[in-house]
Amino acid sequence: MTWNTPKPQEWKSEELSQGRIIDYKAFNFVDGEGVRNSLYVSGCMFHCEGCYNAATWSFKAGIPYTKELEEQIIQDLAQPYVQGLTLLGGEPFLNTGILTPLVKRIRKELPEKDIWSWTGYTWEELMLETPDKLELLHLVDILVDGRFDITKKNLMLQFRGSSNQRIIDVKKSLDQGKVVIWDKLNDGQNNYEQVDRKDMI
Repeated sequence: MTWNTPKPQEWKSEELSQGRIIDYKAFNFVDGEGVRNSLYVSGCMFHCEGCYNAATWSFKAGIPYTKELEEQIIQDLAQPYVQGLTLLGGEPFLNTGILTPLVKRIRKELPEKDIWSWTGYTWEELMLETPDKLELLHLVDILVDGRFDITKKNLMLQFRGSSNQRIIDVKKSLDQGKVVIWDKLNDGQNNYEQVDRKDMI
């Protein structure tokens, strides 16, 4: 397994982010619970081996995030059958300049909607991070944390690719001062380990 590991507060959104996104997908069922709209931001410094979305690593990839796109996101989220917005990438916590104002607007205009985010940071790392990252974290409901670890890849896991990653209830975790796992966690088989074909020969 290989990835980059930052020192606390080493990577700064204001220095790295170009305010760009790779994609926006409305009305999907794969990026969290319920019907969701997903915003994929550009740029990631973790560079996990086996990353399924390596095209998002460059902060210059994709297209600029615009006010027009924001209006479309709000309009799509307002649909009664949509449960919430999911932030992915790339690395959302290195794009706080565009994501924090968007999520604040959603909290104000559509408070019934929930916010999910994926991140390469672990919860423990985020606790030591810059104020902008902590501000975005406090606005999120569910966080899927940690680098993708190809040696722990498991196709049976719910909403994540490797068994080191966790689905965290952010509010409960902040209130209790420790990681609290999402109470709807339902992996296909908790003790399942990925078997490499060469191990079967």
